[in-house]
Parts: sequence; C-alpha cells; structure tokens
Amino acid sequence: MNDPILVLNAGSSSLKFSVFETTGNDFELRLRGQVESLYTEPNFVAKDAGSTVLASQSWPEGTQLGHDGAMKCINDFLAAHGVAKPVAVGHRVLHGGLKFSAPARVDADVMKQLEQFIPFGPLHQPHNLTPIRLLMEQHPELPQVACFDTAFHRTQPQEAELFALPLEYAEEGIRRYGFHGLSYEYIASVLGQYDKRAATGRTIVLHLGNGASMAALSGGLGVATTMGFTALDGLPMGTRCGAIDPGILLYLMTEKGMDAKAIEKLLYRESGLLGLSGVSSDMRALLASDSSRARLAVDFYVYRISREIGSFAAALGGVDALVFTGGIGENAPLIRARICEAAHWLGLRLDAAANQTRGPLISTEDSAVNAWVIPTNEELMIARHVRRVLKDN
Repeated sequence: MNDPILVLNAGSSSLKFSVFETTGNDFELRLRGQVESLYTEPNFVAKDAGSTVLASQSWPEGTQLGHDGAMKCINDFLAAHGVAKPVAVGHRVLHGGLKFSAPARVDADVMKQLEQFIPFGPLHQPHNLTPIRLLMEQHPELPQVACFDTAFHRTQPQEAELFALPLEYAEEGIRRYGFHGLSYEYIASVLGQYDKRAATGRTIVLHLGNGASMAALSGGLGVATTMGFTALDGLPMGTRCGAIDPGILLYLMTEKGMDAKAIEKLLYRESGLLGLSGVSSDMRALLASDSSRARLAVDFYVYRISREIGSFAAALGGVDALVFTGGIGENAPLIRARICEAAHWLGLRLDAAANQTRGPLISTEDSAVNAWVIPTNEELMIARHVRRVLKDN
C-alpha cells in the first residue's frame, strides 16, 4: 500500500479500525474491521472495501481480551495481509475541551491535557485514549493524531455555547461543546458536490444513529448543535435520554436516594428509545414492533427532532436544506418521511419515491427546502486530518 494510514475508534468495549491508502490528493479505503465485546465474549471481523469478509475470530465467553489484546489482533491481521507499517495513526477522541479546536499530533504533553477532559466524558474519553497510550509505549516513533468530536463546533457564537450559570463556570470549561463533529465536518466538506446553495447557505444536518444529534450550519460552519457539555444532551438516543429538566436529577437524588453512579446508568444506558419503548434501543426493532410503547418511542423521537428543526430554523434565519446522515438517517425512510412531513411548514415537499431509494435528493423540484440523504464518513475525515497535520509538522 502507498503510505497507509491507520484510523482507530476505541469505545469502552470495542476497537474499530480502518486502513486508508493515499491516492493522489485523497484516500481510498482498503481494509476495515472491529473487535467487539472486549471484556465479555470477544469477536473480531475484518473486511475489504467491498465488504467481503477477510478474517473472523471469536473467543469463549468470559475472555478478557482488552484493548491491548484487540490491538495485537488487528496488528496480526494487517501483517498477515501484507499491510505495511502505517506512516501514522489517527484517533477519534471525544473531547478536546477549550484547548483543541483542531486535530493535534499527540505527544506526552498533549496526552496529559487530554486526560484532563476525562471528567467531561467519563464513558468515552478514557477508552479513546487507551490505544494512543499503548502505541506510544510500543511504537514511540509512530506519529499519532487526535481528531476531536468537539472541534467542529468551536465556531459557535458565545451565546450558543453558554449555559445560564454563573459565568465563572463557563470560564472553567462548563459550556456547550457539541459532538459528532467529525461527521458534520465531513458532510460540510462534500455538501457543495450535492447542493451549492446549501453549502454556502443555511443547512440543518441530522446525524441520527444510536447516538443522535443535529447541527445548524451557516456557510459550512457550525452555529448551533443539540448536544451540550456531554454527549448526553439534546435528542433522545438509543439508550441516552437527551434533554432533561435538571430538577429531575435533584428529585432522583433527594426522593429516590439515587447516587451519581445510579443516575449515570439510568441516563446513559436505560433511557432513550429503550427506556420509552421497553422493547429495544434499535430503531429497526421499534419500527417492526406492534407494541404501543414502541410506537410512542418513535413518535417522541420524531417530535423532538421536529421541534429542534424549528429551533435551528430560528437560529439560522431560515433553512435552505436538510441533510440526513448516520445509521437511522441513512437507512430509515419512514423516519425521514415523518420528519420531512413535520417540516412541511418550512416549504419542504418530500419525494416519496426518491425517499424510498435514498435519493440522494429526496425533496421535490418545487420544494422550498432541499432534503438530502448523504452517507457520512468520519474515518475518511480523520485520515485527511492526519495527512494535513503531518504536513504542518
């Protein structure tokens, strides 16, 4: 391969990887895969760019593979398939705080600063940093670049970032950061290929997946987003509650006797679509279910998104385009249809046939607002950042 770049995305119990090869001014995906259930019943799968399975492996229940074992598994696979040592590794990192508004090459000093943001994202940040630390120990000469989910949103105006707390809390770092920034950045980078008016105008991007958020873009720059200080805020998600009255948390502590760990489990793992439906956190299962609670969960999901579209239309002073992306955004035509129907007041007119085939343009010719389905590619965005950072250093 020509100057391969390895992209890693580490979660609490998974490690995803992609290998990109340089092709002229951009990259081509060559290999991708993941190791999941690292601490319970690990399984590994790797595929080529065409999704042909090249390797798979499972471990017995109770196996503690861990992130270091997952890294070894990935390295062994790459070596067995003749992949040269990468020229650099790019990592998806949840939080860059106030310090990092752009990707950064990681050294010991940067690592210390990133560790300071662990309290801002305790369920994500430590795991994002684990493979970086492992590679620093095993291959100290290998360039590593941290790419932040918060960086894209640093163009928000101050009033969009603040909470109405005493200002000194904002100065300490308690503010609306926003997440899914790598996804929004990718969409902004390709939007002009689909819709020049949207690329230079007012666009609402809906990143809808197990984690869900929205961002308002003006001329390709973020001006508002639904997620806030953590990736818990905003829209209802698979198992996360989204926006909630903070008084509820006080009630749970004083009247229900719940401590921080119990509330964390409730808000992150037992709420959202799962909590409302009692059926599943998976939108596919909810849409296939005849349960009234499943229908309620879907109705609530569409309602909250539709309300945020109105909010963002106000923040932007109008809307030129809606963009659907993410697992649900790209693959659930019924959800897209219901959201577009709720946005009829904006002058959006849905092309039902185009919506069923994922468009990419799913609005009619006479629609005042264009609606698009554009697949995101956070891994490619990371690879591009890695090359730029290496050139600048």
